[in-house]
Amino acid sequence: MLDRRKFLGHSATGLGSIALAAILAQEKLLAESGEGGRAVSGRSPIRPKIDPGQPFAPRTSHFPAAAKNVLVIFCSGACSQVDTFDYKPELIKRHGQPMPGADKLVTFQGEQGNLTKSPWKFRPRGQSGKMISDLVPHLGDLADDICFLHSVTGKTNTHGPGENFMSTGFTLDGFPSMGAWATYALGSENQNLPAYVAIPDPRGTPQASVNNWGPGFLPAAFQGTDFNANQPIRNLQRPASIDPHRDAATRDFLNELNARHLEQFPGDSELAARISSYELAARMQMTVPEVSDISTESPATLKMYGADDPENKLKAAYARNCILARRLIEQGVRFVQLFNGAYQTGGEGVSNWDGHKSLEAQYSKHGPVLDQPTAALIKDLKQRGLLEDTLVVWCTEFGRMPTFQKGASGRDHNPDGFTCWLAGAGVKAPFTYGATDEFGYKAMENVVEVYDFHATILHLLGLDHERLTYYYNGLERRLTDVHGHVIRDILAT
Repeated sequence: MLDRRKFLGHSATGLGSIALAAILAQEKLLAESGEGGRAVSGRSPIRPKIDPGQPFAPRTSHFPAAAKNVLVIFCSGACSQVDTFDYKPELIKRHGQPMPGADKLVTFQGEQGNLTKSPWKFRPRGQSGKMISDLVPHLGDLADDICFLHSVTGKTNTHGPGENFMSTGFTLDGFPSMGAWATYALGSENQNLPAYVAIPDPRGTPQASVNNWGPGFLPAAFQGTDFNANQPIRNLQRPASIDPHRDAATRDFLNELNARHLEQFPGDSELAARISSYELAARMQMTVPEVSDISTESPATLKMYGADDPENKLKAAYARNCILARRLIEQGVRFVQLFNGAYQTGGEGVSNWDGHKSLEAQYSKHGPVLDQPTAALIKDLKQRGLLEDTLVVWCTEFGRMPTFQKGASGRDHNPDGFTCWLAGAGVKAPFTYGATDEFGYKAMENVVEVYDFHATILHLLGLDHERLTYYYNGLERRLTDVHGHVIRDILAT
């Protein structure tokens, strides 16, 4: 049995395609011999037919898809639902009182204090009148375009495993990310750019780092390529010490040798995969700098996003990442993962939404960074007609408590009920699904597991989450493990 693990360190634009070719050849033998195992659901798996020479060629979905592209906006650090999108009048009414039935409740960091209302007022937004916090007023203006899921639950109250769970469906390292599954299944509409791009926050990568966009046990070619508006793809440009004419001549000579070899051995899929990876890298040398160059954007667009903000440099940097995300979607990149918040540097709550000790002061900085640029991104997608084919996903690893921690002015971790939302292709809007209890503590109505969340995202891409599998270590593995149901009540059709 081929050990896929040894290929996991390969670059998405490098020799990972060689691993892909070898693994696909093995899978073909397994399928032909009937030894490929069975899908966990008992239904026959539907594996994509991948040409090693064109691993990112567009592939058909299992059934007609509502969405062609996915944009995930991930708020690292566990953004508080009761301070943003989950309005709880009872929390306001009982501010300063003990939470009923939670005497001496101990959560992630220790004992809890009393119920604490949000420092920000909630107001009715849009024609729907959805109550949304003043912390995110620009996103509040888009209430009529959003499908809110207020009853999402997780499996862990620790950041790294929580990010893993939201991004991969597993708390442990080593499993494929959502984007890896999507590009493995569907390829990409653009053969000159990576099929899957992760855009880290200007402050750095999230706590679980590359696990959020890794390939796990899938062929390494399907991992995300990470870069942002300020940090280009590493090792993409030709070294200055190499003459461009000599570089071009060397590539031409190598292409000729490869072509001759393929004529002699037309079934050599590893060589075809190697050629494909190098050709993609060469095309990216031309297309990535172009798509990353936001200087071509109009002053009005830069202002709409806040990318020209002279006072809030962090907001401006994140805004440039949002513009980059739109440009990638515009170019047909299948899966874009945009991060807001990074692994903690400079103290707790400084670099992300992990507001344990001084939530009001910390969120007062994070809210403006997220709000205007993200809202502008969705508006821009809509006005360009891109939202019709793009599913926008807003998520975080888990939520936060409706109480303040004992002896502190912030909220502890809470995976028992939090908010995520969807917008764009295939979902009802305005729409609200599920609910937490009267304080925003536990999901009580139409409880949504992360598995259901993932199953629904795949469904909107035209993929059956029970049949999109990959045979690994004797099991038909899938994004949703042995769980998950499509949340059909939120589907537009």
